[in-house]
Amino acid sequence: MPSTAAEGSPLGEPNPGFGVTTSPPVFFVEVIDAESDEVVLDGAEGRHAATVRRLAVGEALRISDGADTAIDGRVVEVAGERLRVAVEVRLEVALPAPEFVVVQALPKGDRGEAAVSLMAEVGVDRIVPWEANRCVTRWRAARGAKSLERWRSAAREASKQSRRLRRAQVCELATTSDVCALLASADLAIILHEGAAQGFSALAIPGQGVIAIVVGPEGGLTDAELSALSAAGGTPIRLGEGILRTSTAGAASVAALSAAGGRWG
Repeated sequence: MPSTAAEGSPLGEPNPGFGVTTSPPVFFVEVIDAESDEVVLDGAEGRHAATVRRLAVGEALRISDGADTAIDGRVVEVAGERLRVAVEVRLEVALPAPEFVVVQALPKGDRGEAAVSLMAEVGVDRIVPWEANRCVTRWRAARGAKSLERWRSAAREASKQSRRLRRAQVCELATTSDVCALLASADLAIILHEGAAQGFSALAIPGQGVIAIVVGPEGGLTDAELSALSAAGGTPIRLGEGILRTSTAGAASVAALSAAGGRWG
């Protein structure tokens, strides 16, 4: 029977010359059966494992449902684009502490997917797309649905690439009222703004709960938006002396908070 361990239990191969163990690749499935000693990897994930990663019998990998269930296993059979994986260890995927939520105003062009990928790589847990007043991009009807799916695909692929077991989630498009409600419920609410009087060093970073960060559009927040977000509990904060693109500010902020607050400890 497979054993149970906390997230991060090593399963991989020694890397000669470096004295470390390389972590195995991660793949996502919809459901992991808690009773079965095997997991079948097929569809797009099986194709990626078999034809892109070229995993062979005996090789290690991790499979997750993207939330709280994951396994360490080894390939026991490769049949075309379908792999059978023997479960060796069941992993307990801990809830993030603190949880990082980034409200991302819709950037122009394909910068939205780039922003999502960067945020997923550095550890953002939830990404909330927001159609701020000065957003050039607008999500309407079919276009909005396709754009949301592209963001979710980018989050999924970046989570896999960075070998996260708990996948970064992309929420439905939010209104300004939705964003205000999120800030009001957060344990720390940050509004990135180049005109803010204080920087990140002034923050008391909680070790638990929700840290919410608002990233405005290329044209900046309107005075009305800034007033509404501040009234909801958001604190305007300056991220350094320069002004980052809207597509990089969220990832840079979470990286800084993770390092300062101990989540990357």
